[in-house]
Amino acid sequence: MAELNENNLRSIVATFKAVEERLSDPQVTADNKRLTELSRERARLAKTAELSETWLALKTQIAECDSGWQSEKDAEMKAELGRELKALKEQFNNLSEELQLELIPKDADAGKNVYLEIRAGTGGDEAGLFVRDLFRMYTRYFDSEGIRYEVQEFTETGVGGVKEAILLVLGERAYDLLHLEAGTHRVQRIPATEANGRIHTSAVTVAVIPEADEDEIKIDPGDLRIDVFRSSGSGGQHVNKTESAVRITHLPTGIVVGCQEEKSQIKNRAKAMKALMSKLVEKQRSESQEKYATEKKAQVGSGDRSEKIRTYNYPQNRVTDHRINFTAHNLDQIMEGKLGDVIGALLLAEREAKMRAGETAVAAAAT
Repeated sequence: MAELNENNLRSIVATFKAVEERLSDPQVTADNKRLTELSRERARLAKTAELSETWLALKTQIAECDSGWQSEKDAEMKAELGRELKALKEQFNNLSEELQLELIPKDADAGKNVYLEIRAGTGGDEAGLFVRDLFRMYTRYFDSEGIRYEVQEFTETGVGGVKEAILLVLGERAYDLLHLEAGTHRVQRIPATEANGRIHTSAVTVAVIPEADEDEIKIDPGDLRIDVFRSSGSGGQHVNKTESAVRITHLPTGIVVGCQEEKSQIKNRAKAMKALMSKLVEKQRSESQEKYATEKKAQVGSGDRSEKIRTYNYPQNRVTDHRINFTAHNLDQIMEGKLGDVIGALLLAEREAKMRAGETAVAAAAT
């Protein structure tokens, strides 16, 4: 690992304390936008600052202990100081490794809410049925982790499947846990309608879109067509009685978003506007950053069976994530929301890749 820079760590601690001071300023607490920005900055720095402060204190403690050991004449006391010094150095080395991991550059969207969009790909009715299964899998995972979410859209098919399900997943962990779920998910199983017992292969696409901040984009009201209609699907008796559902079309781009899960048309419209902002920000990024566009295309693909990041094989009770060659033989439990091992393996592989990239950059800068 690259060597830690003491001055950089002191700067991190100082920046964190300055952010905390600003958060107690009445002018900041009265400004919701500034308060949100600083709160997010505090959350981003908190663990790194804590580890840095501990690292700096431990380094000073080691220097003092080493000085005492060097000057100590009494053999018994010198041996005791030697044991203490060894323990401190071991603690210091472990802490250094943890701090190195924490200093890996964070994604710009870390800490944001995200839209999780699940849509049927190839496979006909069976793909729609698997959208429902993935929706259930993710929501059970969120419930088990205490992660809040709101259903934005849930469009059912006539055979018990779902054409698309869109959720807004809330909280600082939303993007961090879900950004690697984007892509084509392939399912292999015997459909309930299959009389000959043949295994079918279908595909579902998952997209993960960070929620846009209010100041990231401005939308001209004249560019919008807003339609209202009666809700369908889950939501109780109310949904089919009033025109509370909202669909917004952004005419210049053709992007369409909707929300039908609230009883209030005003609330549905506000949520749909947030979703539209996020999609427009994503579109801007993809147009201005070729790398980002390539990554998004790789995320979702066309929904074809061959473009897969993960396979759910029901006959063998197996899940395989093809990006990291991860395989688990507990598909039944994973579909009940026990996604921790899969997501954990992906995040570990991503972290290790970032560490290797960071070490390469440091080595290149040193030459």
